[in-house]
Amino acid sequence: MTDKTSWGFETKQIHAGQEPDATTGARALPIHQTTAFVFDSTEQAANRFALAELGPIYTRITNPTQEVAENRIAALEGGSAALLLASGQAASTFAVLNIANAGDHIVSSSSIYGGTYNLFKYSLAKLGIEVTFVEDQDNPEAWKRAVRPNTKLFFAESIANPRSNVLDIRTVADIAHENNLPLIIDNTIASPYLVRPFEHGADIVVHSATKFLGGHGTTMGGVIVDGGTFPWSQHADKFPGLTEPDESYNGVSYTGAVGDAIAYIIKARVQLLRDLGSAIAPINAWLLLQGIETLSLRIERHVQNAQEIAEWLEAHADVASVAYSGLPSSPWYAVANKYAPKGVGAVLSFELKGGVDAGKAFVNALDLFSHVANIGDVRSLVIHPASTTHSQLTPEQQLTAGVTPGLVRLSVGLEQIEDIKADLERGFAAAREVVKAAA
Repeated sequence: MTDKTSWGFETKQIHAGQEPDATTGARALPIHQTTAFVFDSTEQAANRFALAELGPIYTRITNPTQEVAENRIAALEGGSAALLLASGQAASTFAVLNIANAGDHIVSSSSIYGGTYNLFKYSLAKLGIEVTFVEDQDNPEAWKRAVRPNTKLFFAESIANPRSNVLDIRTVADIAHENNLPLIIDNTIASPYLVRPFEHGADIVVHSATKFLGGHGTTMGGVIVDGGTFPWSQHADKFPGLTEPDESYNGVSYTGAVGDAIAYIIKARVQLLRDLGSAIAPINAWLLLQGIETLSLRIERHVQNAQEIAEWLEAHADVASVAYSGLPSSPWYAVANKYAPKGVGAVLSFELKGGVDAGKAFVNALDLFSHVANIGDVRSLVIHPASTTHSQLTPEQQLTAGVTPGLVRLSVGLEQIEDIKADLERGFAAAREVVKAAA
């Protein structure tokens, strides 16, 4: 019998979590486009609802196509279990609400995606959950000072968007664990091919699967992965939602029913997903798997192109600065080599000489680059974060997140590198005309 746990990453991304279809022998994963599943008996139905037997009940909760995607992503991250959801925002929301309630407090880096910042600062506040943002995530003392008696978790991104700053995961994880708290890492930009947060002490990982996991720019999805190592049952007073009876689920204790290793994901599935309904469609789970099968190949090319473009931009006469932690000039170059030795992904940003107007002219002149609010596509993408993805933040909050008024963000795709450079030169020419006209 093959020891599938010993498979390499490239093998797991194609095979993990799936066997040929038992009924038809189909080698490719079938799309189980059904809302509900027939029980063999009333006893089986009762066991599944009681968590005594794990199996499909209703597609809002789980689906065999979804399950394969979850198991494969968990295998790639090195986790114990995963939950696939309708979007990355749903994943971040569920990851927090699964252990934080009204009256609780969380600690987050401020260097996070603008949508996550808004979720934490405004929407969670409406639910009674307070957030302290650590403005300098590289300062261990700032994380320590932020902890309160009612703190439930730490949150940060492995590689942040758009500044490309890399988190010292082990340091922040150790501080979290000293306070009996889990560390949740958004690993969207890195993907598990470049950074594996569980190996450095993280406890929960989230992704916008819409981005690099899918990679084709067609499918929304999010995922939460449990590392399976946080001892929830040893901190019953801090995490009663996982350890004490859940009145909404026949009085079950999740840690008591399934153990610490998968209690977090089971609760998120049968309580939050049941009640909030952010379910992913089976076809979307299937489409994401098509992207995952080529993840390592795509990421290798993304990194190759992005690294060359970053070096080219840094030497360009029209560029004031480049934010990409794969450059020796980056303040995060050393920590990037520690946590992401194969590269730091496809997302980089730069400041044009000429400011905001030059930046807008640059973006408008591009042809090969698509002007969209997305990253992680096989196509090269561009956006002006201050007026789009981070526009709902105040100017001060934007600066904290690394977004300056003239910043341009690129998600470098898989096109031929000279074609990418030629398109960027079109942008630079348009930006120079704006600067000349203003002189």
